[in-house]
Amino acid sequence: MSNVRFPYRFARFLCQWSMVLLLKARVFGRRHVPATGGVLLVSNHQSFMDPVLATMALPREGNYMARDSLFANRWFGGLIEYLNAFAIKRGTADLMAIKETMRRLKGGKVVLAFPEGTRTPDGRVGAMLAGLATVAKKCEVPIVPVLIDGVYQAWPRDRLLPGRGDVVIEYGRPLMPVDYAGLTPDGLTAEIRGRIIAMQERWHRRVPSRRLEWYADEDKCEVRGEK
Repeated sequence: MSNVRFPYRFARFLCQWSMVLLLKARVFGRRHVPATGGVLLVSNHQSFMDPVLATMALPREGNYMARDSLFANRWFGGLIEYLNAFAIKRGTADLMAIKETMRRLKGGKVVLAFPEGTRTPDGRVGAMLAGLATVAKKCEVPIVPVLIDGVYQAWPRDRLLPGRGDVVIEYGRPLMPVDYAGLTPDGLTAEIRGRIIAMQERWHRRVPSRRLEWYADEDKCEVRGEK
């Protein structure tokens, strides 16, 4: 905690209260995020609030990949840069962003990434790009799968402003370098995505009211297309 800057701590405090009051956000599995060293958090992507939700409960500062258009406004761009965001050109092999990601991971930072590349259109976990798996393998850092669930219902991408919600954030068991040493980038990406889907499916089994229309009947409890 001593290494966390006061402005970051203050911003996190405001975000925590806002997310709890507006979205009833609850966090599970925080113990799975290593307390020191480089860590890659890999999350599904449901809303604009995901970067805040995925890191607001951590005692460490997060570092964030953000699409380059967010830096177009110099005031907002300056703010998120101060809060550890760095630009990435979406849909391209952005070598500068890749190098910056590796620099931060090797420097012992927590880096959050959304390999789906864009917000989900329906709440399910979409296809993920394998580039981040390649970066993780080169840096040999723990990878923590992160599930964000429920914020899609509160703020789908076709709605201008968010509403009230019931949101959970869960950190899965980390994949250590020894765990994924034998996997290809595509295989590692599939493993991460599978773990996030399994966490989401478990929540929807446990709380039927969370289910979206694309879930199967209660007795099947499986995600369509993931058989």
